[in-house]
Amino acid sequence: MGQTLAEKIWQSHVVDQVTGLPDLIYIDLHLMHEMTSPQAFDGLRAAGRRVRRPDLTVATQDHNVPTGLADRLTVTDPVSRAQLRALRDNTAEFGIEMYGLGHDDQGIVHVIGPQLGLSQPGMTIVCGDSHSSTHGALGALAFGIGTSEVEHVLATQTLRLPAFRTMAVNVTGSLPAGVTAKDLILAVIAQIGTGGGQGHVIEYRGEAVRALSMAGRMTICNMSIEAGARAGLVAPDETTFAYLRDRPFAPRGDAWEEATAHWWSLRTDDDASFDREVDIDVTALRPYITWGTNPAQGGQLDGAVPDPASFRDPGERAAAESALVYMGLTPGTPFRSIPIDVVFVGSCTNGRIEDLRAVADVLRGRPIKAGVRMLIVPGSTAVRHQAEAEGLDKVFTAAGAEWRAAGCSMCIGVNPDRLGPMQRSASTSNRNFEGRQGAGARTHLVSPPVAAASAILGRLGSPEEL
Repeated sequence: MGQTLAEKIWQSHVVDQVTGLPDLIYIDLHLMHEMTSPQAFDGLRAAGRRVRRPDLTVATQDHNVPTGLADRLTVTDPVSRAQLRALRDNTAEFGIEMYGLGHDDQGIVHVIGPQLGLSQPGMTIVCGDSHSSTHGALGALAFGIGTSEVEHVLATQTLRLPAFRTMAVNVTGSLPAGVTAKDLILAVIAQIGTGGGQGHVIEYRGEAVRALSMAGRMTICNMSIEAGARAGLVAPDETTFAYLRDRPFAPRGDAWEEATAHWWSLRTDDDASFDREVDIDVTALRPYITWGTNPAQGGQLDGAVPDPASFRDPGERAAAESALVYMGLTPGTPFRSIPIDVVFVGSCTNGRIEDLRAVADVLRGRPIKAGVRMLIVPGSTAVRHQAEAEGLDKVFTAAGAEWRAAGCSMCIGVNPDRLGPMQRSASTSNRNFEGRQGAGARTHLVSPPVAAASAILGRLGSPEEL
C-alpha cells in the first residue's frame, strides 16, 4: 500500500521502534525561543549533559520583546527581562546560534525559520511552541513540543513521538477575489471544529492550495493546531523551490540539484489512503471572521451573530452562550455593524511581507477611523527592512497606524502590546481565547485585508465597502 507524505517523512526518520512505546524519531531542526527553554537548559546543567547537535538548533527572541521602535531594546517587565537574558546566556554557554534583539535575523521563530531557508521539505522540525505546524507549508513534518521534550531534543537530537493518524483536507474550486488563505483556514476550522483534527496530521490538497503563495500556505498550516491537529503540511512543488532558492541556509550548486530531486519524491502516493478526508468547496467562500472565543466560532463576514439556541449539540450551545457573554454580543447582530477599538496586523500567522503589502493596498490614501488604534508589526526584522525599502511604512503611518519592530506583539499578552479590558480588536493572529490579547480583551480573528478595512471603517468590514 502507498504512503502519505507525512508517513514517508516519519518512516525516514525512525531511529528505533519498540513495541508498546512511541517511535524514537530523529529531529533535523530544533527551533527555540525564550518562553519554553530556561527549564530545559537547567535540566541539562543538572545532569551534566551537553547539547548533542548545537548546529541543528537555532534560537530567537520573540514573545516577550517590546516592539516600539523607540524602546526596542528596553525591556521593563522583570519576568520578560529574565527570560530574554536566560536565553541569551544559555545559548552562549551551550554554543547555539541565537538571533536576539538588535540582530538583523531576529524575529518570530516561525517566520525566520522559512525565511532563512532553515526549514526545508522532508525535515522533522520541532519547537516549544504550538504553532510549529507553520513549517509544514514547505513539506516538513513540524510539531510543537513541551519543556521536557525540548530538553530531550537538546540532549539527544531525537524524540519519542506517538503515532499519528492521517487526514486530507481536499480544497476544491478557486478562491474568489478578495478571499485569502486566512479565510480558507477559518472556514476549515469552522467546518471541522477545534477538535476535528485531533490526533491527525493534516495534508492540505487541491488546486486552491497549490495556487497559494508560500505565505498563504504558512497561514493555513500555522492554524492547523487550532483544529486540534498534531501538524499540517503541503507537499513541496515549484512554488516551494522558488521560495527556498538562494536563501541563506538552502542548499546550493550540486547540493541544490540533489535536494530538489529528493523533494520531488515527497508527495502522497496515488494508492495511499488517509484515515479521514474532508472536502471543502471554496467557490462561494467569502471573507471570514470569528465571533466567539475559539477559532471554530466563526462565520462569513456577510452574516450575523448566531443564536446559541440554533446549536443542536448541548456542548456547542453552552460554549456559544458563554462566548457571547464574554464578547458582549447579541444574537442577530450583523457582523459588519460590530465596532472595534484596536486593529492588530502581525504574528506568525500574518506577519510576512505579503501580508503587509495586502494591508498597504487597502490603507493607501485612506485614513484609519478616529479613535481606532492600529498596530502593524512585521514578523521579522528582515520583513521590517523590506517593508521600509518598499515604502510600506510610510503608507501605514500616513494612514495613522503605528509601525513597529518585529515580535509576537499583541498576538499574546506577555509583552507591552496588550488590549485593555473589554477592548475589541480585529486581529490577524491565530487565537481568540479569553484573555489571549490581554485580560478581558475581545478578539475577532480576520485576514489582513479585512483588518485594514476595519481600521478605516471603525467596525468589522471588508475592502469592497471602501
